[in-house]
Amino acid sequence: MPLPDEQAQEKAQPPLIVILGPTAVGKTSLSLDLAARFDGEIVGADSRQIYHGMDIGTAKPSAAEQARVPHHLVDIQPPDSQMALATYQQMAFGVIDAIHKRGRVPFLVGGSALYLRAVTEGLQIPEAPPNPALRAELEKFAQENGRAALHARLQESDPDAAAQFHPNNMRRVIRALEIVQTTGRRKSELESAAPPPYRILKIGLELPRPLLHERIDRRVHEMVAAGLVEEMASLLSAGYSPDLPSLSSLGYQEVAAHLRGEMTLTKAVERIQIETHRFVRHQYTWFRRIPDIHWYDISEAPLPAIRILVERFLQRNRIHND
Repeated sequence: MPLPDEQAQEKAQPPLIVILGPTAVGKTSLSLDLAARFDGEIVGADSRQIYHGMDIGTAKPSAAEQARVPHHLVDIQPPDSQMALATYQQMAFGVIDAIHKRGRVPFLVGGSALYLRAVTEGLQIPEAPPNPALRAELEKFAQENGRAALHARLQESDPDAAAQFHPNNMRRVIRALEIVQTTGRRKSELESAAPPPYRILKIGLELPRPLLHERIDRRVHEMVAAGLVEEMASLLSAGYSPDLPSLSSLGYQEVAAHLRGEMTLTKAVERIQIETHRFVRHQYTWFRRIPDIHWYDISEAPLPAIRILVERFLQRNRIHND
């Protein structure tokens, strides 16, 4: 008896497991456990961990962690290069398909909501030709008035796009403004989606906000102890400008200000903590745009339940493919 259309389609769809959540919530630890247990490989979905030399400030998986489980799209380009969203999407699809061909399970792991949506929803990236003159004008505006002011301009012209980007992510903000001013239409209006041919399980990690803030504050101190200041000094000495989009990341801007003598290290640490708390609020706003997430509170020790969820999800693939 032939399978119903839905079952036939599901049989043809290999699995993709997504692990997402705010910064410092524990995505790396969970992904390593699950990937090791279920014969998986990890595909990074972090817009800052792609850069060489930015290890401590981005909480990049360590060399030992990357040796334990294969990692992809981590540590793949220098800080002065840029990764277009469409390029990341194409690379991610290629890596995921290669993992499937090896008979293994891909785990898409990160906190960059736009990267996650580009893969899981198959976002069709709006086409608008680059406008160097407009970009230069917007960059000058941000330098003279601040990144928050530039973000406010995007908020006025395309609120949906503005909600996707932190004000520090100046490259994305400029691109969204460029699309509006070049095409006369909002970026959010031009976006469409073509879901990829995967069965997708989305696992979200969360913590009560006070506990998450405590974990963030502790992590910032650990980053400084591990050499965050020295990492930024090394990047600067290598000739990388602190104005690069890559170095607009949380932590690097504050440390750069400290190295210029504009604030003490204690004040820099405090600013990183405050800005990371604020960034977490943005992340949760972005995650709300992603449907069908199975949320787990890390404070409730959910690892056994998550393992069972993943096992059952993968068992369905084994049944269909037998």
